[in-house]
Amino acid sequence: MKHASLAVLLMAAAMQGAQAHDIESAVQSGAEPAFDITSAAATTDGRLTTFLMEVAGIAGSVTPVPVGQVAGSKVEAYVWPTDVDPSAVGFDAGSGILALAITAHPDFDDTPLFDEDADGDPANDGATWHSHWVVLVEDDACGAGLKVRDVSPGVDLLPATAPYLPIALDSPGMSPVLDGGTARVTVPLGDAESTAFDAVTAELQVNVDGEAPLLCVTGVHDVASGDLSLPGRVTPED
Repeated sequence: MKHASLAVLLMAAAMQGAQAHDIESAVQSGAEPAFDITSAAATTDGRLTTFLMEVAGIAGSVTPVPVGQVAGSKVEAYVWPTDVDPSAVGFDAGSGILALAITAHPDFDDTPLFDEDADGDPANDGATWHSHWVVLVEDDACGAGLKVRDVSPGVDLLPATAPYLPIALDSPGMSPVLDGGTARVTVPLGDAESTAFDAVTAELQVNVDGEAPLLCVTGVHDVASGDLSLPGRVTPED
């Protein structure tokens, strides 16, 4: 799949139906195993929803190489795009594709309310895997055709736990679990049964100039569905 087509496919998929619940994905020859998705699933108890993906290697074992500054720094991410409206978690309604992400980026910290590495300093742990809600939108200036939506804090709606960066990103402190080949995170998302989702592993990069688009999706390791059709469905817990 060409990276340039990702944005179009993702935006269209949010309005399409699908039959599948879990998503199965074939192992890719030559792919980095830590980002090679083999399956994805999501379940809910009516109040909390858990998103999960399995990879061929060890989830979280590969993180970006530090560049020593925020500008131009990279982000690795395990991402679940959904068809949930961004207003469900505090962003502007209809403003893009709401996605849940587990990320690591050693050159900056965007979770100022939380101390992920438990060293007493909540501002130095961006390299520790952590979770975000983000809103994705199309932008041809980005390598994969998508970016985290640029916003103006105080003008555009942001959740109360957002770090008030000029992008549609929330840092609500939902602790991810990366265990062996599994990456998963549980979020306070009620009434989520039949929510559509996909699973993606991707690389993002902060704009070297510090201007919009500030955070681009620059490369995609794997897409569980193969075409970003959001075929997964959140199912009730057994």
